[in-house]
Amino acid sequence: MKKLLTDLDFEVRILGEDETVKSFDCGDDDLNDFILHTAPLYKSEMLAETFIVEDNQGKVLAYFSLATDKITLSEFEGKTEFNRFRRKHFPNEKRLKAYPAVKICRFAVDLSARQYHLGSTLLQYIKWKIWTEVELGCRYITVDAYLVAIPFYEKNDFKILTASDAEDRHTRLLFFDMKQFKRAIKNE
Repeated sequence: MKKLLTDLDFEVRILGEDETVKSFDCGDDDLNDFILHTAPLYKSEMLAETFIVEDNQGKVLAYFSLATDKITLSEFEGKTEFNRFRRKHFPNEKRLKAYPAVKICRFAVDLSARQYHLGSTLLQYIKWKIWTEVELGCRYITVDAYLVAIPFYEKNDFKILTASDAEDRHTRLLFFDMKQFKRAIKNE
């Protein structure tokens, strides 16, 4: 998957501990503020790891931050809804109280790079990176998606986790099942 990005003269790398991004504008003040000011603090406090996507001149075209997460009963309206989720995804002997996940904390593409259609490519890259490099059990990828971004995530096979967060006017919790990715890779 990294080859796919390098074919386009882009590089994905981890943002350095004391490194700051000088210029970035995705059109969203919160996402801009994170990469311009807050990402180094999240790194130093070991809360999230931020990856930047640069062109061959070092311009930051996109970024994403990842952290550990889990899907638990607290995400669902009640135990019945959680049990339906568990029955759909796991055999009886594997029904736990929490399931491991990686959270996409932040994900943004600079307005100047929209013509490259990096979003879906980067989501595939994230899935591939988790599949090949995370040496821990990780069944899901989660994201608290802005409402306007939900169609983008759904196009990339993310699903809304529960109806109970529908009243939130800003975000919805979505998930991607890495087992689906595993099957797709094995069928290639």
